[in-house]
Amino acid sequence: MTLVIMAAGMGSRFGGLKQVEPVGPNGEFILDYSVYDAIRAGYDKVVFIIKEENYDLFRDTIGKRIESKIKVEYAFQKIEDVPEGVEIPVGRVKPWGTSHAILSAKKYVNEPFSIINADDFYGLDPYVKTKEYFDKVTDSNEYAMVGYNVINTMSENGSVKRGVCEKDSNGNLTSLIESSIEKNGDKIMATSLEDENNIFEINENDLVSMNFFGFKPSIFNYLEEEMIEFFENHKNDLDKCEFLIPTSVFKRIDEGKINVKVLDTDEKWYGVTYKEDKEDLVNAINKMIEEGKYPKNLWD
Repeated sequence: MTLVIMAAGMGSRFGGLKQVEPVGPNGEFILDYSVYDAIRAGYDKVVFIIKEENYDLFRDTIGKRIESKIKVEYAFQKIEDVPEGVEIPVGRVKPWGTSHAILSAKKYVNEPFSIINADDFYGLDPYVKTKEYFDKVTDSNEYAMVGYNVINTMSENGSVKRGVCEKDSNGNLTSLIESSIEKNGDKIMATSLEDENNIFEINENDLVSMNFFGFKPSIFNYLEEEMIEFFENHKNDLDKCEFLIPTSVFKRIDEGKINVKVLDTDEKWYGVTYKEDKEDLVNAINKMIEEGKYPKNLWD
């Protein structure tokens, strides 16, 4: 089982490379805790998806201290990796999105794998449940997604973007509405990112996606096919369009080609969506260390 970590994006609201902001008592990053939890759950390889120009920074700060603990690979997400004939707009600097990022890891992954965001603290349980799921599933088109209770993913410092999910009686994903979510008094309100007039209330235990998916290598073929269609369909907005994994997943669900099992977790998410979130994350990690969930020196 491989962990693929998407770390090519810059944290615009946080103000820099938030993936390499120390949050642990000995300079550990969020990434360290993600890899540590994955190793505990039985993963045996990690692939960092990064910008090529950040390779030395990642290798020196993160890679070197974990390379003795787990096999490490680096995949580069490049804006130039597009279908033949696509003209990249002069002003475009942002990568093409999460589906494009995952494709950049193809040559390093030949086994079931999880994808996560570099700047999200997920907790141990999602890694354990995803590993256990893929230990049992043999069908190459059976995937998974970890679903969090929305109340466990909120920031005290502003709205957050989450995918509000629904599943069927078999536990398979049937709906995911990418939304901006925030507390409004004693209510939690979601606004669809595709339709700002679609505003709806959700319960605190409703499930949301945090981009923790589990895939088989079959996903790469689907993404390669779809990428050609994506760039053909977005000729007129190549300056801002994004090739996103939830859209890619639902394209194949709608075609009846895949199932995505929702794996519920009670873990609490932590992240640094806003600068002010960092203190909350640091305090939470210190508390987990006191409770014995993590050692004070993570890699000793």
